Amino acid sequence: MTLQPKILFVDLDGTLIKTDMLLESFLFQAKEQPAQLLRSALALTKGKAQFKAKLADGFEFSPENLPYCPEVLAYVRTRREQGAQVVLATASSAGIAQQISDHLGCFDAVLASDGQNNLKSEHKLLAMRQYANGASFEYAGNSADDIPVWEAAAASKCAHPDRAAKSWFGARLQEDDLTRSAEQAGGLPTFIKAARLHQWLKNVLVFVPLLASHKVLDLPSLLQSVVAFIAFGLCASAIYLVNDLLDLESDRAHPRKRSRPFAAGSLSLLTGIAATPGLLLLSLVLSLVFLPPLFTLCLGGYLALTLAYSFSLKKKMAVDVIVLASLYTSRILAGAAAISTAPSFWLLAFSMFIFLGLALVKRYAELNILLLANKEKVSGRNYLVSDMSVVMTLGTASGMMSILVLALYINSPEVKLLYPNPVALWAVCPILLYWITRIWMVTQRGGMHDDPVVYAMKDNVSRLTFVAAALAVIAGSISI
Repeated sequence: MTLQPKILFVDLDGTLIKTDMLLESFLFQAKEQPAQLLRSALALTKGKAQFKAKLADGFEFSPENLPYCPEVLAYVRTRREQGAQVVLATASSAGIAQQISDHLGCFDAVLASDGQNNLKSEHKLLAMRQYANGASFEYAGNSADDIPVWEAAAASKCAHPDRAAKSWFGARLQEDDLTRSAEQAGGLPTFIKAARLHQWLKNVLVFVPLLASHKVLDLPSLLQSVVAFIAFGLCASAIYLVNDLLDLESDRAHPRKRSRPFAAGSLSLLTGIAATPGLLLLSLVLSLVFLPPLFTLCLGGYLALTLAYSFSLKKKMAVDVIVLASLYTSRILAGAAAISTAPSFWLLAFSMFIFLGLALVKRYAELNILLLANKEKVSGRNYLVSDMSVVMTLGTASGMMSILVLALYINSPEVKLLYPNPVALWAVCPILLYWITRIWMVTQRGGMHDDPVVYAMKDNVSRLTFVAAALAVIAGSISI
């Protein structure tokens, strides 16, 4: 029986944790310290070690919330119980590695990049040999950069190996993947989840101007609305990726959002960074080739406002929900631009009030989750649990204002020009009153687990109320 080496070196990024701390520190600076990010980029001229040190300067993260690989962590603790020295050996910055080591409490030492030396591949191997002082050692890694270390190690382990690592172990007929029985990260289903294709349901709002202007049977207008829907969806998915990449810390502190692919480490951060410009480019091409210039302008405005929300505005109380309502309304504006029609004052006013109410539903639901978890403040948001009553008051008032706007519209001269039987439209008001009341009751009881717009699309009762409202509109369109 071969004795196991007395020293176990363990890689950090992609091995002990299912993420990359270099990319996380880059994203943190992009969001919180953009001026510092520029200085970090300039430091790259002095080498990667300096670049990593600059990125790590001021980087704030919670070690307890990182997506650790349970199989690797269990192996580390088992080997330590067996008497082995366990050393965290990583190319990440020393300060970051030390925080993680201190939190876990299962490492005897830390070898990491220090601003002068970038502890990667052969450089990591040199540092490990100096530490081992001639003793044999075991190494756990995950990528092609770890191959020189595995070549020199007396025993080798891997976790979530990349293609080169799999090839290296396969050529030696070794079965040393600590994570071979774990669920594989990445893949198309995981990317689709990150891009939130189910949220494309919100983009059906681009069809509202088509319906309101009674052009639904006009084939060219219908096709343009479909293209607008796809272009908006691609743009929105890119923004969702950006939003999740920038919200890693707050998402990991959230009881439900912690399962999102980037926060949970089930999808590479690099995949999100690379996919974002591709989705935006495809959205832009569709817009420029098939739709009027005004639609492209609306799409650009949506993109700018959403980025402002992701980087800053989401942290500002009240501003965040007004921006969310504006983003919903921007879909209606874009839908009108796609078919070259002007949205009515009534439609835009109704949209702002109804979607402000739903944005407040979303915030109330988040606060309700925190209340049940005995927490006080929404991570990454400027709301306290004590604000719940105010949020509900503002939300219900906004919902009622939308019904008032609808009632005034039904009583306006414009309706008589579009609907032969406008009296039938009054049925929409009590239907909408019921739906808004029910949404708030569901939310107050803790049943709102999704974006309220997406919830409405999935909820059977909401679907029935929408059908009832649609029947009332159809009845108003029929001459008696």
